[in-house]
Amino acid sequence: MQASLTPELIEKELISTLSFEKKDKIEQHPNLMEQIKNATRLGNAYHTKVSIYFNDDLGLKRVDTTIWAFGAKYICLKGGVWLPISRIVEIKS
Repeated sequence: MQASLTPELIEKELISTLSFEKKDKIEQHPNLMEQIKNATRLGNAYHTKVSIYFNDDLGLKRVDTTIWAFGAKYICLKGGVWLPISRIVEIKS
């Protein structure tokens, strides 16, 4: 994650209003898929929230929420909100 940038904390309900149109390549944590798998286990077994750092078209954001499921291109957050994996920088539990 880029240390010089402070992410904007947002509510998960606002994710559907964000734009993910730009195709810029972002720097992702090298173990991101493992972080997604672990966060999904925490969400399903213990209803534990994690911090998801991601980029929309305007910059770095953070959302604290539960991950319920993931696929090849998206993660599904509590409440049926979808977030593209290609825009996730890092997940911290």
